[in-house]
Amino acid sequence: MSDTIHIQIDRADGSLQRLIGLVERRGFHIDGMSLSDEGAMRRVQMQVRGRDDGRCTENLGRQIDKLIGATRVGYTASTQSYGAAA
Repeated sequence: MSDTIHIQIDRADGSLQRLIGLVERRGFHIDGMSLSDEGAMRRVQMQVRGRDDGRCTENLGRQIDKLIGATRVGYTASTQSYGAAA
């Protein structure tokens, strides 16, 4: 069961690689990802699922918020939706 995280990230060199590395290090699989460029920023929609039942997507979102140049702007769970304004 995948959840979707909506992220805004700067287009600096290596920013997307840092985001993907963070997701994988936190114990999540990336099931799908789409990107769209918006000027100096990039909007990313990432479908993720935990490697095991103990993984919480909300905790992953908090870690993404701490990543320099990245801001989580929304979250869609498999069963419910959440959204946060940037």
